[in-house]
Amino acid sequence: MSKINHYKKSGVDINTGNLFTKKIKRNAISTHIKGTIKNFGLFAGFFDISKLNYKEPMLISSTDGVGTKIKIAIDLKKYDALGVDLVAMTVNDILAHGAKPIFFLDYIATNKLNIENAEKIINGICIGCKKAECSLLGGETAEMPGLYKKNDFDLAGFGVGIIEKKNLITGENIKFGDVVIGLKSSGFHSNGFSLIRNIIKKKKINYKTKVSTNIKHLGQFLLKPTKIYSKVIMPLSKKKLLNGISHITGGGIIENLPRIIPKGLSVDFKNHNWKLPYIFRWICHKGNIEFNEMLKVFNCGIGMVIVCDPKNFHIIQNILSSQKENFIYLGKITKNKKKIQIKNLEESWKT
Repeated sequence: MSKINHYKKSGVDINTGNLFTKKIKRNAISTHIKGTIKNFGLFAGFFDISKLNYKEPMLISSTDGVGTKIKIAIDLKKYDALGVDLVAMTVNDILAHGAKPIFFLDYIATNKLNIENAEKIINGICIGCKKAECSLLGGETAEMPGLYKKNDFDLAGFGVGIIEKKNLITGENIKFGDVVIGLKSSGFHSNGFSLIRNIIKKKKINYKTKVSTNIKHLGQFLLKPTKIYSKVIMPLSKKKLLNGISHITGGGIIENLPRIIPKGLSVDFKNHNWKLPYIFRWICHKGNIEFNEMLKVFNCGIGMVIVCDPKNFHIIQNILSSQKENFIYLGKITKNKKKIQIKNLEESWKT
């Protein structure tokens, strides 16, 4: 008689997953905000939006991942920041419509679940949720040895936000003469890493490379977590000071900013004070990357763009200054068929 087969022999250990769930429970509960219903162990996460006192609540959802930044984390065996990245990439999209993030769920798919590494990722997710002031409502782990190579894994995040229907920000209120402001990024965030890794490999650059006096270890800087803009955007959204918000992710400012600009209007970078941060100039030089490609692949130092009425500019300026938030004057909204004019930007960056 043949031996009885077990799931574990095929590479999947259910007991490891159960142990992992128990270990992260307390940390996940620490993120819970008003409206969260504590129901660990059931099949789905519950959130009671009636507790938030919205008259006409509109739910805004988003999903995203971290991309090949994961490969650098694997190379350096540093997983802490990935969880923050995962939350940031999702909630920043929600914030781009003026909505308040209320809950988040994660998905970890791997060859074999490493509890120690997965805990670090979840710890990062909890840090991200606290920064975004939303609940980690649930998640899922999956061992798939037939799909992922040894030590490989992937992450996905799912977030939901809420806003009064009448306050939804889509960019349709943007008009001629509005002011365009850039909120600084913390680095590369979670985009462009396939190109970065390709340059590092071809040029044989060591992760320990000292790039500048401020960046003494390239690898550590590359893993710097994506900035979460909740504490910046929410006060401005509540005061109804914004006509448009754009999250600068994959596609850079060239593809993301035009998504919110109404037909017949354009962003003109005339008289801007946007300077390309040194790390972006460094990677541009090492990879011999063209100007347009840089703007399309990377955030180039700007993680979020906000558009406002000129009369609100100084109010916003004061709020950002009081929060010690770094911002950049990018230009104004003008009339043009092209939704974004980068001529002035290109000329200034070349000088």
